[in-house]
Amino acid sequence: MKKDIHPQYMECEVHCACGSTTHTKATVPVMRLDICSACHPFYTGKQKLVDTAGRIEKFQRRFNKKAQDTKAVAS
Repeated sequence: MKKDIHPQYMECEVHCACGSTTHTKATVPVMRLDICSACHPFYTGKQKLVDTAGRIEKFQRRFNKKAQDTKAVAS
């Protein structure tokens, strides 16, 4: 490896939104995650609704708007 071109590899503390904390090594000292292996549905076997950036509400607003527009045209 060439000197002084690679990022530093250091101890990293990983924090999840569920409250789980893990220690590993990375190029940053702290990482903050939304989902980790302790709370991810694939690993836990529990189905859990994960709403990323309000996508569900955005879809519902768009769907309700289209449904209302269709009713107004049909009347």
